[in-house]
Amino acid sequence: MDRIRNYDVAFIGLKPGKHDFKFEIGQEFFDLFETEQEFFNPKIIADVLLDKHTTFLEFYINVSGTVQLICDISNDEFSENIENDLKILVKFGEEYDDSNEDVITINKKDGEFNLANLIYEAVVLSIPMKKLAPSVRDNDEYQKILDQYSPKIVEEKEESTDPRWEALKKLKDNN
Repeated sequence: MDRIRNYDVAFIGLKPGKHDFKFEIGQEFFDLFETEQEFFNPKIIADVLLDKHTTFLEFYINVSGTVQLICDISNDEFSENIENDLKILVKFGEEYDDSNEDVITINKKDGEFNLANLIYEAVVLSIPMKKLAPSVRDNDEYQKILDQYSPKIVEEKEESTDPRWEALKKLKDNN
């Protein structure tokens, strides 16, 4: 658990204004969370901009890099570029509260803020739902099969309205 502290940003001694931080994210970072990932061999850079104000902090987190994925169709391993941005407002209060997804409240006595969970979230949310290797994406035969079995969007037909309902609507509109 001590290694997760490597992702702390100490803001107590910083002057108000913008401050840059950079974290290199590899597999050892994801091992800290002890959860199963849909990717492996991550090579990710997390660029963090802290905009410190006197009463709150703004964090702008950008994660970019590559991860290895397994194709859902062909089972081939392939490299996927990922990128995601996250903006979080940190305000000071009596106790920790992260019930709002855009605003986190920390104790006003705290002098540092840990970014590990936010970086993890930004990376995981950047992984595509459909994992298609370039060989599948560029293959017309695979595309035909995908189109054939993918859900179709059904357009709603405008139903003809019963004339009795139209008469009732006219009465409603007159009131």
